[in-house]
Amino acid sequence: MSSEHSGSTAANRVLQRSSYPEWLRIHEILRKETVGGIILLVVTVAALIWANSPFAGSYFALRDFEFGYEPWHLKLTVGEWAADGLLAIFFFLTGLELKREFVAGDLRRPSRAIVPVAAAAGGVVVPALIYTAVNLSSPETLRGWAIPTATDIAFALAVLAVISSHLPGALRIFLLTLAVVDDLIAIAIIAFFYSTDVHVEYLLWMLLPLGLFGFLAQRNPKFFGRRLPAAWLILLPLGIAAWALMHASGVHATVAGVLLGFLVPVLRRKNGIVQPPRPGKPGLAEIFEHRFRPLSTGVAIPLFAFFSAGVAVGGAEGFVSALGDPVTLGILAALVLGKPAGILLTTWAVTKTTKASLDPGLSWWDVLGVGILAGVGFTVSLLVNDLSFDAGSPSNDHAKVAILSASLTSALLATVVLRLRNRRYRAIEAEEKLDRDRDGIPDVFEDRDR
Repeated sequence: MSSEHSGSTAANRVLQRSSYPEWLRIHEILRKETVGGIILLVVTVAALIWANSPFAGSYFALRDFEFGYEPWHLKLTVGEWAADGLLAIFFFLTGLELKREFVAGDLRRPSRAIVPVAAAAGGVVVPALIYTAVNLSSPETLRGWAIPTATDIAFALAVLAVISSHLPGALRIFLLTLAVVDDLIAIAIIAFFYSTDVHVEYLLWMLLPLGLFGFLAQRNPKFFGRRLPAAWLILLPLGIAAWALMHASGVHATVAGVLLGFLVPVLRRKNGIVQPPRPGKPGLAEIFEHRFRPLSTGVAIPLFAFFSAGVAVGGAEGFVSALGDPVTLGILAALVLGKPAGILLTTWAVTKTTKASLDPGLSWWDVLGVGILAGVGFTVSLLVNDLSFDAGSPSNDHAKVAILSASLTSALLATVVLRLRNRRYRAIEAEEKLDRDRDGIPDVFEDRDR
């Protein structure tokens, strides 16, 4: 599985090193996501312990406690508020990050975008097909086909932190892009396949605050960037109104988060000329990302995970019983085997059809390791599970057991594969830090630009 790069040029290599500004930006995002992943791990363990303790009744009573304004269709349980409300912040950042990558990031060039986008698609399609094949004789469980399609970047990065892997920047960016793109695919799946009793009139009303949000953000990015109270007092209420109307329409409310993220301007304008974001002069998208990411990674996702991951396993007997359910088997096979297979095979097919090769220093073992790590599905998988099966039903509980088990298995397998390559990763990391001329930019990035 060695890299085939003889005679290749930088123009036809995949998984190349990014530009230095992009490397710095992604490094900072991943650092925050790693912290969020560790928090996520802690609250998940806490939820499982509470849900399987003698005090389990209080956990489920808290999760199922209802509050809100019924006439506006907003009387929801605590668990539903976490899933429908707090996760909208997460998907807002997903839309923001995807737009940033394709408008001003390295992925604005099709040659750089094709591999991670295709790999993400492969990592969605293959697991869905595997789950469907396992559940083909069980029509009532086929509805869960989209559960194993997502990657949890925060959990995956927490795994990297725990195993002390020095994964190169190019592979980290590849993993981040995979996760963001398949989150976008997942939200599209939710919108088109998991929306029930859609009320078109609410969707039409939703366009009003959504359009006004986009108009104001695009027209006055400097105003809202410099005067954050104005953003909170004007843009935030518009965003909440769009979310509430989307929720009332029957389309899952988190879709509103992605749409709002897409409407935030990424590029700056000066004298009518479009300019990319510059270091030290953040645009509105960067300001929003800086403000909302701690809220997403530190509050929204952990609270959702806490109220969604708690499942009464029922001891060893209950776990063995869950393993006999095609829902459990389908999710396990899809995440542990389907994710890496879809990502690896799609990446290989793209390189062959475009006559490209992996960047020197990387090998197909590295792509396999990232693919296995992408099998750590959690946040969005739990969300789709709650949309697929009724809370408290055997299928819902067994799916949670499968998601947790598959994520743990993928993490352990990725640990083995990536640790075997850690010496090579350390060498790449040292190379990316070397700055002989002491100009503040590592030499490898200057060589790349030249």
